[in-house]
Amino acid sequence: MKKRFFTLIVFIFSIALLIATVVADEGMWPISEIHKLALRSKGLEISPEKIFNPKGLSLIDAVVQVGATGSFVSQNGLIITNHHVAYGAVQAASTKEKDYIKHGFLARNRFEEIPAKGRTARITESYRDVSDAVLSVVKEGMDFAKRTKALEKKIKEIVAETERKNPGKRAEVAEMFSGKTYVLFIYTYLKDIRLVYVPPRSIGEFGGEVDNWMWPRHTGDFSFMRAYVGPDGSSAEYSPENVPFHPKKFLKVAPEGVDEGDFVFLLGYPGRTYRHRTSHFLAFEEEVRMPYVADWYAWQISVMEKMSEGDRAVAIKHLSRIKGLSNTMKNYRGKLKGLKRVRLVERKRKEEKALQNFIETDENLKAEYGNILEEIDKIYTQRREQAEYELILDYLRRSVNMIYFGYTAYEAAVELQKKDLERESAYMDRNFHLTKERLQLTLRNYYEPTDKVILKEMLKRAAHLPKNQRISAIDNLIQDANPENAIDDFIKKTYSETRLNETQFLMEALAKSPQELKKMKDPFIDFAEGLYPTYQKLKEVQKARKGALDKLYSKLIDVKKKFLKKDFIPDANKTLRLTFGRIRGYQPADAVYYKPITTVNGIIEKTTGEEPFDTPPKLMDLFRAKDFGRFESPTLKSVPVCILYDTDTTGGNSGSPVLNARGELVGINFDRTYEATINDFAWSEDYSRSIAVDIRYVLWVTQKFGGVDYLLKEMNVLNK
Repeated sequence: MKKRFFTLIVFIFSIALLIATVVADEGMWPISEIHKLALRSKGLEISPEKIFNPKGLSLIDAVVQVGATGSFVSQNGLIITNHHVAYGAVQAASTKEKDYIKHGFLARNRFEEIPAKGRTARITESYRDVSDAVLSVVKEGMDFAKRTKALEKKIKEIVAETERKNPGKRAEVAEMFSGKTYVLFIYTYLKDIRLVYVPPRSIGEFGGEVDNWMWPRHTGDFSFMRAYVGPDGSSAEYSPENVPFHPKKFLKVAPEGVDEGDFVFLLGYPGRTYRHRTSHFLAFEEEVRMPYVADWYAWQISVMEKMSEGDRAVAIKHLSRIKGLSNTMKNYRGKLKGLKRVRLVERKRKEEKALQNFIETDENLKAEYGNILEEIDKIYTQRREQAEYELILDYLRRSVNMIYFGYTAYEAAVELQKKDLERESAYMDRNFHLTKERLQLTLRNYYEPTDKVILKEMLKRAAHLPKNQRISAIDNLIQDANPENAIDDFIKKTYSETRLNETQFLMEALAKSPQELKKMKDPFIDFAEGLYPTYQKLKEVQKARKGALDKLYSKLIDVKKKFLKKDFIPDANKTLRLTFGRIRGYQPADAVYYKPITTVNGIIEKTTGEEPFDTPPKLMDLFRAKDFGRFESPTLKSVPVCILYDTDTTGGNSGSPVLNARGELVGINFDRTYEATINDFAWSEDYSRSIAVDIRYVLWVTQKFGGVDYLLKEMNVLNK
């Protein structure tokens, strides 16, 4: 596999940004492009081949995808990632009696490690360009919706054939440039992941939502997990007989940490960025979608917090969801503030005006590209016209658990009648077990009173849509002189009669045909059947929209290359990337400068004794005793907690290893500053800063607070 991997990397991406044309340090770089970066001149002390080696092992072999990013730090499959990345698995294992969120989790040995439910691990094995194969199905004049469907089917065929030839591996095709370039990735896929050490919430989430996206930061956002395989070394589901996975490469931990000005780089799987999108997209995000979503998430959070008051069992059910919604809400608020602050839409419009002027100067260019921006504008104008309609339909399924369960059951019944490659991805044979697992995890945290309140709000919003955007299945149930009474009656009846809150019943429903589902007579499944035609119609609209935008964005990239006389790296898309920079502070406002390293002193200063600043007494005792061990910074006279650096990151980089100039682990990335939430749309040398928990704090907490010496020995930090 390794040999095939590197012989195929002749042309990974058809478009790569030349280093001479960009601001230094900007970019989430495809790993195969790092030879263009002159990293040795930037401060890297090792050969770039130590990071990515076409002929042998390198640091990328130690990086793993575990929802976000993680990295191997021992030969026995030990993974370090963020506390918030492991959070869902910790919540799934918690009860009122065993509250691992509040008190943390510690396995004193491997026999005490417990399954990290819902977590899998993927390690990039190979990737190659498959653009020609994917685009071979596109025909001139093809209907946009058919174009999207044809591309989706071809991608599924490539994935299926790849997995057939590589048993036990996982394959994915990533769209690098919309409608233009596609790359096939092959992953080692590990299914048995277990929790090893998770610090208590008062350390791993210190500062909570008050400090989220902020600096200075004092959050111990780290956790340890371990990957297991079958006795024969193959990927396997959880079993007591499984053995620790032995990675090809694991990272060396640098307990001495870093200082201000040091060179660092990150490896990881950043999520989505949108730097190649137009002003029309940005204006839609700024004026329509993000404000709606941020407000909707804030409303849900308030409901769940109220429901959780005085009942820890209920709070545990809500915690992971509240955390996720809060994170996105604050992120969006930061982006909205940032978009206005830097006037990004206005800047984009000026760039597009200059581009249009360039196009207009040449008749050939005008014939080929003259209406691109105008056509993109039309699509986003249409999106604005029915934005609330689409958002209500989207969040009706995403926010209301019973609608999610009922609709998934009905859609599964329809999709499972089709051939595997013709199904929606969630219902294909390779993915259906994951869909079932997600449903069961959601059901485990289901709380009916909350679900009822959220459904009522969604139905009320749907009832106020304009007449040309009404949802027929909802209108059919509120044909009453008093819509709110009709909604109350519907909710009372459906929740009292449904059995989808029973795991066995839900799993049985997922195995039924549409005809068999009718006989189950579940009100939420019946309601889903009524909603299904509306969702199908919307899906067709969205596929047509994507097909049109893919074609337009593909041409836009071509003409921008001609105009700017340079190439571009693709937006982040959850594929393996590298970014680099230095430990560096910043100035968020006039006369204000933030230093780039915080210490335990700041934890003590922030401590109030109340959440989210309720430092554990043991940690405070360690501080008072100055029991810092080898993890004290000689210059700061304390244990560093968090570090700040000017690398280019986004969501998905959570858990990314922060590596020093020698390629050694010095931190675990977990956040950005509030000003840097705009990174998804634009990067700035002045304000784009990312945050990691310092490895010295990780090691200090693990040894001194947790008493987990064996992990430090396993990482070769202590003598065995």
